[in-house]
Amino acid sequence: MYYGYARVSSKDQSEARQIKALSQYGIKRKNIYIDKQSGKDFNRTNYSYLMKKLRDGDILFIESIDRFGRNYTEILEQWRIITKDMNCDIVVLDMPLLDTRNSKDLTGTLISDIVLQLLSYVAQQEREFIKQRQAEGIAAAKKKGIKFGRPRKQKPDNYLTAKSRYLAHEINSREAALECAVSHRTFLNWVKEND
Repeated sequence: MYYGYARVSSKDQSEARQIKALSQYGIKRKNIYIDKQSGKDFNRTNYSYLMKKLRDGDILFIESIDRFGRNYTEILEQWRIITKDMNCDIVVLDMPLLDTRNSKDLTGTLISDIVLQLLSYVAQQEREFIKQRQAEGIAAAKKKGIKFGRPRKQKPDNYLTAKSRYLAHEINSREAALECAVSHRTFLNWVKEND
């Protein structure tokens, strides 16, 4: 059985290019498993479903090794589990040397292991560079006064009255939050600010 695996890092990215590439190898759409989350580890919902489907002799197609994952150690471990423990083959479309169907002899296995280790290392390095650039960008934006996250909720006109009634034990915090039309947690956070 042929299976495909595709991954993008976030919900707003498109996996269409990967699906098209996998489909060209005769993989049915129902056998392509897609995750929209980071490649930092393999705790991914659809990857887990895929691992439960794979059987001895199946072939897993991946467009490129960085779509498989971005953690050097975990890529090597998952590769070992699939190819050795489960006795399945893996084909990395953009790297013909990483086609375990063709490298069953000792030399072929050595070459594909070296290429796999190198590409896994590069995938993890790229992830670390992305994180570093992201942190630098956030720090630069904060220096310019740019705020992140949701805008702060403004206190309604009746907040001080509700707060006074709450502090005087006339109403509880949930009732005060209802009067202000905010969540219980928001109301309590406002009270803690001691305005």
